[in-house]
Amino acid sequence: MKVLHTSDWHLGQQFYEHNRTLEHDAFLTWLSNALKQHAIDVLLISGDIYHTATPPAHAEQQLYAFIKQAKRHCPNLHIIIIAGNHDSANRIETAKPLLQAFDTHVVGRFNKHSPEDVVLTLHTQHGPLTVVAMPFLRAGDLTLDNQHPDAYQQGVHNAYQSSIACAMDIKQGPLLVMGHLHAKGGDISSDSERNITIGGFDAISATVFTELADYVALGHLHKSQRVAKSEFIRYSGTPMPMSFSERHYQHQVLIAQFDKHTCIAVDPILIPRHQDVCLLPETGGATLDDLCDLIEQLECDIDAPPPYIRLKLNANETDSQFRAKIDDALANKHVLFCGIERVKSSTHNKHDSQLEDLGQVEQLDPVRLLDLAFKEHMDSDECAPASVQQCLCEALAVLSEVSE
Repeated sequence: MKVLHTSDWHLGQQFYEHNRTLEHDAFLTWLSNALKQHAIDVLLISGDIYHTATPPAHAEQQLYAFIKQAKRHCPNLHIIIIAGNHDSANRIETAKPLLQAFDTHVVGRFNKHSPEDVVLTLHTQHGPLTVVAMPFLRAGDLTLDNQHPDAYQQGVHNAYQSSIACAMDIKQGPLLVMGHLHAKGGDISSDSERNITIGGFDAISATVFTELADYVALGHLHKSQRVAKSEFIRYSGTPMPMSFSERHYQHQVLIAQFDKHTCIAVDPILIPRHQDVCLLPETGGATLDDLCDLIEQLECDIDAPPPYIRLKLNANETDSQFRAKIDDALANKHVLFCGIERVKSSTHNKHDSQLEDLGQVEQLDPVRLLDLAFKEHMDSDECAPASVQQCLCEALAVLSEVSE
């Protein structure tokens, strides 16, 4: 039995105000062909199918068109979709009755009173598979002991324990566990991922998955990686760059192969990049003249999709006409312009840079923004006190509950 593990498609994303529909179309066409080429039995999408809780209509149409195409290529294919922190649980659940007709199983929310609802039994051509399809867990989905310092972590642990116990009662074939969270030790893509729960509770120990799981298919972190040094607890990562920090990273999906009872191998399939992302210069900043020279040296194939370009200009550049000169340099270039960072050398580390572009604010973690504001207004080198960070994180958690 072959299971293809993907996550974090972020359909409907605007990348620096540029529409990514064609990129997603290219990925979904490639994926549909890969499902057939590798004779996949089950496709997993481990959360963040959409970029926002209210995706544009074309993003939803992309998903449904893909499911139709995938089933045409692979009539016996099963698809499992769980909601991530970017998704609306209610919106994900709405299409559930219709998608069931396409062997597509959708789980938007965990009900602490009915943990068995996230347990699925699939019957594939190569035997049965039991799946705990755990969506992103919000505080309101859990029973929390707020007197406990690790209340959220304990709540997540209990949710997985109860669901896996239900799965073991009806287990047929291997046990596969899905989740959308930040597992402790995971490598974060620096400017495209945000903490998704309360303060320091974002990192969840891999022990929550128990030793009973034969494979754990995770979403949220944007780089494919092992968790707790295990071959069988994995993030698949995003199918395309979500930020310029991922410009040199090779995105991939994972194929987990099972015998009758266990996972025997996990193999990556590299995803072809439809459009490149490029920083000029690669490190540090540049003078205006040097930046214009770098733009002039760019060689872009007019017949290929235009690359995304972001520029890094020295903060001490004083030419008031810098934007006009950069626009002139870009005028005949086949690129998608993604703004300018004004960067200056940090007084603490000459290799670090500090962003001064407001366009980057949307990309930053709220706690990181708090630290930057604290240092600026208090004229301090220290981060915001833990008590202040905790107040912010609790407020964000409440807002998340209200928005849902």
